[in-house]
Amino acid sequence: MVSLSRKLLPSTSALAAFDSVARLCSFSGAAEELSLTQGAISRQVSGLEEQLGIQLFDRTSRGVALTAAGADYAKAVANALSQIRSASLAVMTKRHSDQLNLAILPTFGTRWLMPRIPQFVARHPEITLNFATRIGIFDFDRDGIDMAIHIGPMGEKGPDWPGAECTFLMEEMVAPVSSPAFLAAHPIKKGEDLMRLPLLHMASRSGAWNHWFESLGVTGTPAQGMRFEQFGNVAQACIAGLGVALMPLFLIDSELASGQLVEAFPHQVTSPSAYYAVAPVSKRDFRPVAAFRAWLLEEVGRYKDEVDVVGW
Repeated sequence: MVSLSRKLLPSTSALAAFDSVARLCSFSGAAEELSLTQGAISRQVSGLEEQLGIQLFDRTSRGVALTAAGADYAKAVANALSQIRSASLAVMTKRHSDQLNLAILPTFGTRWLMPRIPQFVARHPEITLNFATRIGIFDFDRDGIDMAIHIGPMGEKGPDWPGAECTFLMEEMVAPVSSPAFLAAHPIKKGEDLMRLPLLHMASRSGAWNHWFESLGVTGTPAQGMRFEQFGNVAQACIAGLGVALMPLFLIDSELASGQLVEAFPHQVTSPSAYYAVAPVSKRDFRPVAAFRAWLLEEVGRYKDEVDVVGW
């Protein structure tokens, strides 16, 4: 006696034959599509009808047509087979290509990371990179992210990211910059002069200007100014002459080289923030994460040697 569970799980061969006949309204057409004989298709469909205890097709001298029950079943079977095909393709693809879902900081990703990504792709063609933009701490599991490039406080502990492992990448040198026209209209002779000018701020680095003034021994409350979430927008605001910004110099190489931006005052300091590669502890040994982390550290080391920044 055939169990109920067995009756409810027809073979994929029978379902594929039924699906083909249902779509083509032809046993001979299904036989050609599936590279089987017409008799084999007929036996598969008849066996399925017997297993289900339901007539799926009306067979007449003029051809074959789905019954009402067959039409409903055909829709469900088509969806199920489509899902099985998609799942099979995903598994087959994953055998040859690991996926790394990477969250990046907008400006760092565009200016520093992306020009170097071709080297990683050349070294690891089996790893497919998927990029997302994230600012600040987020939930890796909820967002489906394997690894992130993050800006966080300097120090032995680094950023406080629960359940994650933070690998230090690099510090950054910052300096006040502005457009040449703004600087010509607002000459800066000493650090104190900046206190009265419109200063542009990054939302994620609220204490950056205070840190810079403290490094000069300048006390007081700086003037209020615009606040932005991305360095790219800060740079554009500077170019437009809206004020002075404290910018990581390596992120505005092109603007400095072109003369769109200039150092407003010759005093560079090491930022109290630093860049980290962050991954959930559960993904520490995930091969794409380990490969990308190792490559990233190599690239950072090569970059530090190239720029020879004091303190790195």
